[in-house]
Parts: sequence; C-alpha cells; structure tokens
Amino acid sequence: MSLPLWMSEFIQNYGTIALFVTSFIAATIVPASSAAILLAALAGGASAVPAFIACSIGNSLGCAANYWIGFLIGKPLIPRLEKSKSGKKALEYTTKYGTWSLLVSWTPFLGDPITIAAGIFRVNFFKFSLIVYSLRIVGYAIIAVFFV
Repeated sequence: MSLPLWMSEFIQNYGTIALFVTSFIAATIVPASSAAILLAALAGGASAVPAFIACSIGNSLGCAANYWIGFLIGKPLIPRLEKSKSGKKALEYTTKYGTWSLLVSWTPFLGDPITIAAGIFRVNFFKFSLIVYSLRIVGYAIIAVFFV
C-alpha cells in the first residue's frame, strides 16, 4: 500500500495518534483513503486493535465534521459539490433517497461528498451517526481482522 511520504513518516513517528489524525483528514480535506492508511499501518507492523480504534474514531469524527460543514454552510455548498462527478452523485442520491443514501457513505469516492450532502439536506444527525459510523467501523474491523 503506497501512501504519500509525509503521511507514512507521520504514522511511523506518531503511531495511533497519527492514524487518528490522518483518518480524520482523509474523511475531510485530503483525497486519501482511510482504509489504505489502516492497511499500510498494519502492514508496517502497527498493532491491529489500537490502529482499528484510532482509525474508526478519527474517520467517524471526520465524517461528522463533513456533516456539520454541510449543515452550517448549507445550500451555498451545492455548486461546489456539483463541480465533481462524485459530488453530483452525492447530491442526486441524497435528494432522491434521503437518509438511505448514507448506506453508500463507506465507498471511496462517494462517501465523503454524501456526508456533506447529508448535512446540507438536514438528514437527522442521530440516523446519520448510526449509519455512517457503523459502516466505517465495520469496514475497519474487516481490515483489522486480517492482521490479528
């Protein structure tokens, strides 16, 4: 698994704290896969349980940040999302399926824009949390199990 050099060094030097931070960032502003981050850390010798916990919490909080950015800024974000293929799909799915659109929030390219769109369209935050966090945590658990 190949990560940017800065990210690999950060994880190597700071362990689970770095996994938490990079997983949070991967859910928000940097186009990176948090699953790839977890895989790379585990392949590099990180302990599976702490790595799983750090990535799960970091990425879930990153998704929550996306939701609240969408919620607080709202409709002015729509033109920005419409500029990308995945952003357009996220808006389309959220408009069409509402809360149920979150079932694809775990996917690599569509997941992050869907979490923003959920905030824009005021999806119930409790339902958002239940669906999004569960899917992210299950995904990380599947990855971590292969390294235990």
